[in-house]
Amino acid sequence: MGLRLVVPERTSVPLVARLDYSAGDPYAIRVAFHTGEDEPVEWIFARELLTVGIVRPVGEGDVRVWPSKDDSGERSVSIALSSPFGQAEFDTQVSPLAEFLHRTYEIVPAGQETTYVDLDEEIERHLA
Repeated sequence: MGLRLVVPERTSVPLVARLDYSAGDPYAIRVAFHTGEDEPVEWIFARELLTVGIVRPVGEGDVRVWPSKDDSGERSVSIALSSPFGQAEFDTQVSPLAEFLHRTYEIVPAGQETTYVDLDEEIERHLA
């Protein structure tokens, strides 16, 4: 998916990100930002956070997502990330993100996530 990294002068730098989703972790979307370094920078987002962020501002702390418009007036989504290593803001068009999210909901429908995860087993695994 194509993104734009928003830099302090409010200009943007094109960037590519790979989005991955698996029924094995139905609440999460993994995003690998390809920054030109050998290894991509990876973040894990709640699927619901990206879904809600298309229509209204959501998130606090390390990850915030909100609807916006790009320079041409097209609907876009802004994503702000913060970590001890720095901060970044990205913009992407709504269409490719919405299409990706739609495919994830075909794999695991909303509200059906618990049927794909054994929460008791996960808790036991983390306590062991």
